[in-house]
Amino acid sequence: MTDDQPSRPAHVPLAGVIGMPIAHSRSPRLHGHWLRRYGIAGHYIPMPVMPEHLAEALRALPRLGFVGVNVTIPHKEAVLTLADAVTDRAALIGAANTLIFRPDGKIHADNTDGYGFIANLRQNAPDWQPDAGPAAVIGAGGAARAVVASLLDSGVKELRITNRTRIRSEQIKAEFGARLVVYDWAQAGNMLDGAATVVNATSLGMEGKQPLRLPLDALSPGALVTDLVYTPLMTSFLLDAQARGCRVVDGLGMLLHQAAPGFERWFDRRPEVDDALRRAVLE
Repeated sequence: MTDDQPSRPAHVPLAGVIGMPIAHSRSPRLHGHWLRRYGIAGHYIPMPVMPEHLAEALRALPRLGFVGVNVTIPHKEAVLTLADAVTDRAALIGAANTLIFRPDGKIHADNTDGYGFIANLRQNAPDWQPDAGPAAVIGAGGAARAVVASLLDSGVKELRITNRTRIRSEQIKAEFGARLVVYDWAQAGNMLDGAATVVNATSLGMEGKQPLRLPLDALSPGALVTDLVYTPLMTSFLLDAQARGCRVVDGLGMLLHQAAPGFERWFDRRPEVDDALRRAVLE
């Protein structure tokens, strides 16, 4: 380029979240806070995408200046078949929540839900020891699979799992191995006996959903109890566990921490998960 030629403006990276519906997503508020905080010239956009338009949208986004997107319901499984490269953990979980668009337009799929789950526990319960006793996971959907994978990877020696549809729990046991023990939904309360870590990985207890009805009589006061639901922040499940003397960790931190690896890849800055971020997301 000669000196008398006008220089082209620097490319402003774009990222976003795709799903259907998407208006409820807190991710734009979350990433927007980080972009402002670090003075990064970039944008993060919520994009409603119908399942029948998913493949077309993913092909178009890199050409429109997007460096990546988060993926939410109902696309987290489908994007695996459309990606050019899939991380081992995304393949193991069977879903992706983070896509990176490479300069050549190829799509790299990852799942950071398990990372976010463990990072939330370690930040808010620093003395948590995964090998202190059995873990109990309620639910067997995509989020539960990420939780199971991360707990086993962290050193949990026995993981108990229950789901309203038992076959889904059995499928997870078949894939993740002998450390898993399946409990019938009707006997879910029994799996809390001696459990050191208890996780609600269902949407039960979320605003607008049915409550999680689970007898907590067998719950040890020394257990760490967490809920992936964060609307409300303190679910009735967490309140009941807290009343029994348990340490509780709400689910918002998982949302915050799972976002950090994608932001770093897209905008070349490792963001901080702190109280200021929590306040910004809850506004």
